[in-house]
Amino acid sequence: MLPIYVHGHPILRKKATEVEVVDAQLQILIDEMFETMYKAEGVGLAAPQVGRSLQLFIIDTHGFKETYPDTELVKETFINPEVVEELGEDFNFNEGCLSLPEIREDVVRKSEVILSYLSRDGEKVTKHFKGLPARVILHELDHLNGHVFTDYISSIRKMIIKKKLNDIASGKTKPKYKSKHN
Repeated sequence: MLPIYVHGHPILRKKATEVEVVDAQLQILIDEMFETMYKAEGVGLAAPQVGRSLQLFIIDTHGFKETYPDTELVKETFINPEVVEELGEDFNFNEGCLSLPEIREDVVRKSEVILSYLSRDGEKVTKHFKGLPARVILHELDHLNGHVFTDYISSIRKMIIKKKLNDIASGKTKPKYKSKHN
Protein backbone atom coordinates (compact mmCIF):
# COMPACT_ATOMS: atom_id res chain seq x y z
CA MET A 1 0.00 0.00 0.00
CA LEU A 2 1.25 3.45 -0.91
CA PRO A 3 1.15 6.12 1.79
CA ILE A 4 -1.69 8.61 1.35
CA TYR A 5 -0.54 12.20 1.67
CA VAL A 6 -2.78 14.12 4.07
CA HIS A 7 -3.81 17.72 4.63
CA GLY A 8 -0.87 20.03 5.09
CA HIS A 9 1.43 18.34 2.60
CA PRO A 10 2.38 20.81 -0.17
CA ILE A 11 1.81 18.32 -3.03
CA LEU A 12 -1.93 18.49 -2.35
CA ARG A 13 -1.93 22.22 -3.25
CA LYS A 14 0.12 21.94 -6.43
CA LYS A 15 -1.27 21.64 -9.97
CA ALA A 16 -0.24 18.20 -11.23
CA THR A 17 1.77 17.79 -14.42
CA GLU A 18 0.55 16.07 -17.55
CA VAL A 19 1.34 12.39 -18.06
CA GLU A 20 3.69 12.21 -21.06
CA VAL A 21 3.82 8.45 -21.64
CA VAL A 22 1.38 5.66 -20.81
CA ASP A 23 3.87 2.85 -20.17
CA ALA A 24 4.49 -0.16 -17.91
CA GLN A 25 5.68 2.08 -15.05
CA LEU A 26 2.41 4.01 -15.16
CA GLN A 27 0.46 0.72 -15.19
CA ILE A 28 2.27 -0.35 -12.01
CA LEU A 29 1.39 2.98 -10.36
CA ILE A 30 -2.26 2.60 -11.39
CA ASP A 31 -2.38 -0.93 -9.91
CA GLU A 32 -0.77 0.30 -6.69
CA MET A 33 -3.27 3.18 -6.52
CA PHE A 34 -6.23 0.78 -6.85
CA GLU A 35 -4.76 -1.46 -4.13
CA THR A 36 -4.19 1.56 -1.88
CA MET A 37 -7.69 2.96 -2.49
CA TYR A 38 -9.35 -0.37 -1.68
CA LYS A 39 -7.30 -0.91 1.49
CA ALA A 40 -8.17 2.63 2.64
CA GLU A 41 -11.85 2.01 1.75
CA GLY A 42 -12.04 4.90 -0.71
CA VAL A 43 -13.97 5.30 -3.96
CA GLY A 44 -11.47 7.59 -5.69
CA LEU A 45 -7.77 8.40 -5.50
CA ALA A 46 -5.66 10.97 -7.34
CA ALA A 47 -1.92 10.62 -8.00
CA PRO A 48 -1.03 13.68 -5.86
CA GLN A 49 -2.63 11.89 -2.91
CA VAL A 50 0.07 9.22 -3.20
CA GLY A 51 2.87 11.73 -3.71
CA ARG A 52 2.95 11.76 -7.53
CA SER A 53 2.35 15.09 -9.24
CA LEU A 54 0.63 13.57 -12.27
CA GLN A 55 -2.67 14.25 -14.05
CA LEU A 56 -4.02 10.83 -13.10
CA PHE A 57 -6.84 9.56 -10.92
CA ILE A 58 -8.88 6.40 -10.47
CA ILE A 59 -12.42 5.75 -9.27
CA ASP A 60 -14.52 2.74 -8.37
CA THR A 61 -18.07 3.56 -7.31
CA HIS A 62 -18.89 -0.04 -6.32
CA GLY A 63 -18.44 1.18 -2.72
CA PHE A 64 -21.78 3.00 -3.10
CA LYS A 65 -23.63 -0.13 -4.27
CA GLU A 66 -25.43 -0.90 -1.00
CA THR A 67 -26.20 2.67 0.08
CA TYR A 68 -27.19 3.87 -3.40
CA PRO A 69 -28.39 0.77 -5.30
CA ASP A 70 -29.58 2.81 -8.31
CA THR A 71 -26.22 4.47 -8.94
CA GLU A 72 -24.16 3.61 -12.00
CA LEU A 73 -21.14 1.51 -11.04
CA VAL A 74 -17.98 2.82 -12.64
CA LYS A 75 -14.42 1.54 -12.27
CA GLU A 76 -12.13 3.66 -14.43
CA THR A 77 -8.69 5.20 -14.81
CA PHE A 78 -8.45 8.81 -15.97
CA ILE A 79 -5.19 10.13 -17.46
CA ASN A 80 -4.81 13.82 -18.41
CA PRO A 81 -8.54 14.46 -17.90
CA GLU A 82 -10.19 17.61 -19.23
CA VAL A 83 -13.70 18.79 -18.47
CA VAL A 84 -15.65 19.29 -21.68
CA GLU A 85 -18.72 20.47 -19.77
CA GLU A 86 -20.26 20.42 -16.30
CA LEU A 87 -24.04 20.31 -16.48
CA GLY A 88 -27.18 19.20 -14.72
CA GLU A 89 -28.58 20.23 -11.37
CA ASP A 90 -26.59 21.41 -8.39
CA PHE A 91 -26.11 18.31 -6.25
CA ASN A 92 -25.42 18.61 -2.51
CA PHE A 93 -23.61 15.65 -0.94
CA ASN A 94 -21.69 14.95 2.25
CA GLU A 95 -18.11 14.38 1.02
CA GLY A 96 -15.10 12.85 2.66
CA CYS A 97 -11.54 12.42 1.46
CA LEU A 98 -8.68 10.04 2.23
CA SER A 99 -6.38 13.09 2.50
CA LEU A 100 -8.70 14.64 5.10
CA PRO A 101 -9.41 11.70 7.44
CA GLU A 102 -12.33 12.03 9.84
CA ILE A 103 -13.71 15.14 8.10
CA ARG A 104 -16.96 15.15 6.16
CA GLU A 105 -18.75 18.24 4.86
CA ASP A 106 -21.64 19.05 2.53
CA VAL A 107 -20.42 20.26 -0.86
CA VAL A 108 -22.45 21.38 -3.88
CA ARG A 109 -21.30 20.19 -7.31
CA LYS A 110 -22.99 19.72 -10.68
CA SER A 111 -24.74 16.37 -11.16
CA GLU A 112 -23.17 15.63 -14.57
CA VAL A 113 -19.82 16.01 -16.30
CA ILE A 114 -18.57 15.31 -19.80
CA LEU A 115 -14.92 14.39 -19.60
CA SER A 116 -12.20 13.85 -22.17
CA TYR A 117 -9.28 11.70 -21.00
CA LEU A 118 -6.90 8.89 -21.81
CA SER A 119 -7.92 5.45 -20.59
CA ARG A 120 -5.59 3.10 -18.75
CA ASP A 121 -4.47 1.81 -22.17
CA GLY A 122 -3.76 5.31 -23.50
CA GLU A 123 -6.88 5.49 -25.69
CA LYS A 124 -8.60 8.87 -26.05
CA VAL A 125 -12.12 8.76 -24.53
CA THR A 126 -14.89 11.32 -24.18
CA LYS A 127 -17.68 10.20 -21.87
CA HIS A 128 -20.72 11.61 -20.06
CA PHE A 129 -21.00 10.72 -16.35
CA LYS A 130 -24.03 11.36 -14.11
CA GLY A 131 -24.84 11.25 -10.40
CA LEU A 132 -22.36 9.82 -7.92
CA PRO A 133 -19.74 8.85 -10.52
CA ALA A 134 -19.76 12.48 -11.78
CA ARG A 135 -19.39 13.73 -8.24
CA VAL A 136 -16.43 11.44 -7.50
CA ILE A 137 -14.81 12.52 -10.78
CA LEU A 138 -15.21 16.22 -9.95
CA HIS A 139 -13.79 15.61 -6.47
CA GLU A 140 -10.74 13.80 -7.87
CA LEU A 141 -10.25 16.41 -10.61
CA ASP A 142 -9.91 18.99 -7.84
CA HIS A 143 -6.88 17.10 -6.50
CA LEU A 144 -5.16 17.45 -9.88
CA ASN A 145 -5.59 21.22 -9.66
CA GLY A 146 -4.41 21.64 -6.06
CA HIS A 147 -7.85 21.84 -4.46
CA VAL A 148 -9.61 19.83 -1.75
CA PHE A 149 -13.31 19.67 -0.91
CA THR A 150 -12.98 21.92 2.14
CA ASP A 151 -12.16 24.77 -0.26
CA TYR A 152 -15.91 24.82 -1.05
CA ILE A 153 -17.27 25.10 2.48
CA SER A 154 -18.18 28.33 4.26
CA SER A 155 -15.65 30.23 6.35
CA ILE A 156 -17.74 29.44 9.44
CA ARG A 157 -17.50 25.68 8.74
CA LYS A 158 -13.75 26.08 8.15
CA MET A 159 -13.40 27.72 11.58
CA ILE A 160 -15.35 24.86 13.16
CA ILE A 161 -13.06 22.19 11.65
CA LYS A 162 -9.81 24.17 12.00
CA LYS A 163 -8.55 22.10 14.95
CA LYS A 164 -9.23 18.84 13.08
CA LEU A 165 -7.34 20.20 10.04
CA ASN A 166 -4.41 21.24 12.24
CA ASP A 167 -4.39 17.82 13.91
CA ILE A 168 -4.22 16.13 10.49
CA ALA A 169 -1.40 18.40 9.28
CA SER A 170 0.64 17.87 12.46
CA GLY A 171 0.23 14.07 12.43
CA LYS A 172 -1.98 13.92 15.53
CA THR A 173 -4.77 12.30 13.53
CA LYS A 174 -3.85 8.72 12.71
CA PRO A 175 -5.96 7.25 9.89
CA LYS A 176 -6.46 3.48 9.62
CA TYR A 177 -4.18 3.45 6.57
CA LYS A 178 -0.57 4.34 5.90
CA SER A 179 -0.31 8.13 5.61
CA LYS A 180 2.24 10.87 5.17
CA HIS A 181 2.01 14.46 6.38
CA ASN A 182 4.29 17.47 5.86
